[in-house]
Amino acid sequence: MKNSGSGGEKTTTGLNFEKKVDLQILLSKIPGYELKKITGKAGICVFFEGKIVARRFRKNEFYKFLEENNIKWQAVISKKLLPDDALFVIVREPLFGIEVKYQQVAGSVDEKLQTCDFKRKQYLKLVNPLGLKVEYVYVLNDWFKKPHYKDVLDYIMSVNCHYKFNELPLAWLGLPVKQATDV
Repeated sequence: MKNSGSGGEKTTTGLNFEKKVDLQILLSKIPGYELKKITGKAGICVFFEGKIVARRFRKNEFYKFLEENNIKWQAVISKKLLPDDALFVIVREPLFGIEVKYQQVAGSVDEKLQTCDFKRKQYLKLVNPLGLKVEYVYVLNDWFKKPHYKDVLDYIMSVNCHYKFNELPLAWLGLPVKQATDV
C-alpha cells in the first residue's frame, strides 16, 4: 500500500492524501482481498481468499466493536479517541491504531505526533479485556523526513509506537500477500 506521486500529485491536500492511504480502498485493490460489511458486525470485514483475516474500523466504528464485546468504554477511559483507522488483524491479534499525518507547512501536526504513547496506552486499556496487543502507527508524508523531525521520530520509536513514510506494508501489518506463481 503505497502513496507515491510525481509532478502535480505531490501537491495534493491532506484530505486527498488521506484518501490515498485509506485502508479500505487500498485493500480492495489488492488481488485476493475482498471487503464486506457484515450485518451485526462493526466496521468492515477484510477477507483474503475467502477467509476473514481482519476487521477495519474508522472513527466511531471502533466503539461499536467494543460494544459487541461488552466493553463499556466510558468505564475505562474518560474521552473517546477517534482513529483515522483501526485494524484488528485476527491472525496475529493486534489492534493497529493508524493515523495519517500530512504536512506541507509547519503546524499543529508537529505536536500531535508526540501524543502516540498516550493514545496507545488508552487503546491498550480499552482492549485489555479481549487480550489484544496494540500497535500505534503513523503514516507520514515526506515532509516529516526533514532533519528537525529527528527527535520526535526517535521519541515515537522510544515509546513503542511506529511510523512509516507514505505506505503501510501488508507484511508489516501481518496480513497475507498473494504468492506469485511460476509460469
